[in-house]
Amino acid sequence: MGYSSKTFLFLCLVGLTLAHVSLAESSDVQDFLDAHNAARAEVGVGPISWNKTLEAYAQNYANQRRDCVLEHSNGPYSENICSGWSGFTALEAVKMFVDEKQFYDYKSNKCVKDECRHYTQVIWKDTTSLGCAKVRCHSGGIFVTCNYSPPGNNDGERPY
Repeated sequence: MGYSSKTFLFLCLVGLTLAHVSLAESSDVQDFLDAHNAARAEVGVGPISWNKTLEAYAQNYANQRRDCVLEHSNGPYSENICSGWSGFTALEAVKMFVDEKQFYDYKSNKCVKDECRHYTQVIWKDTTSLGCAKVRCHSGGIFVTCNYSPPGNNDGERPY
């Protein structure tokens, strides 16, 4: 079955658009992964790898959070979420998670102030894979979600 020249041109433009989106996502993927693995290396935990299933889950949930409300998906994976303003990058998102390191006390295995569970999930020793997504919210902000498998942050267990 042949395509009309207009249909063919449309399909080519869609293909080019998808290829462009894919390239942009590829740099985010590497940034999310590198930032997580750098934090993990600091505490002697092995690297994690990118997981397309987790990425798809994260993207699906991010698409539902275009209101930028910081609400967890309550899905089957561990999850870190955050938001920022226009131009908010994957590296900045992971930095927000990792900056909680200062509030984690390894000796007592507790958060000494505020929140540290985003950080402990990033470095969770049993986690082997990661998938993240980010979307532009209706307000112009950026919503980011990262999902982890196997899940971590189990009460009473040490992250490493």
